[in-house]
Amino acid sequence: METADQYKSIAAPSEGLFKDNGSRFLALAYPVETLEQVKDIVAGLKKKYHDARHHCFAYRLGYQGDVWRASDDGEPSGSAGRPILGQIDSLGLSDVLVVVVRWFGGIKLGIPGLIRAYKTSSADALSQATLIEKTAARRFRLRFDYLSMNAVMKVLKDMDLPQSAQEFGETCSLEVRVRLSAVDDFRDRLADKVNLEEL
Repeated sequence: METADQYKSIAAPSEGLFKDNGSRFLALAYPVETLEQVKDIVAGLKKKYHDARHHCFAYRLGYQGDVWRASDDGEPSGSAGRPILGQIDSLGLSDVLVVVVRWFGGIKLGIPGLIRAYKTSSADALSQATLIEKTAARRFRLRFDYLSMNAVMKVLKDMDLPQSAQEFGETCSLEVRVRLSAVDDFRDRLADKVNLEEL
């Protein structure tokens, strides 16, 4: 059963290709989680493929997919970014960036031809990708004293929450990742035992 905190993404980068009348459309799909990653990848591809005419892209981020953008990068409005985003959405994906690099072949394709090219190359790249289920989660830092340690550890064990960044000095602190559907339960169980800070 799919809970509200699970969503689909891709496991690793993949690529697809479409050619029409001498124009080449190289589609590159990437798993991403932040706008920073999106910017870095797009900038890197513009540098790597500096001889290309257009670097159009679309992305959708977050477990609800509510952060998104579609860029035509100089192509006629709606002829590139939207068809790319349409392919991401048709598979119900998020945390995905698809960039289509276009080399112009000298013959104009017209808007229907461009839409087909961007759609087909994006579909090809995503069809090569391995789809994965991701679980949306929040990260917390817990701070507590030694007297509370057994109680805190019992909650973490009962909820099967892996810990990281443990520090045991005068006070104790550690980090945990809690899936969204369990956050309220997690807060309730630890309410009087720890100082909780969301990261």
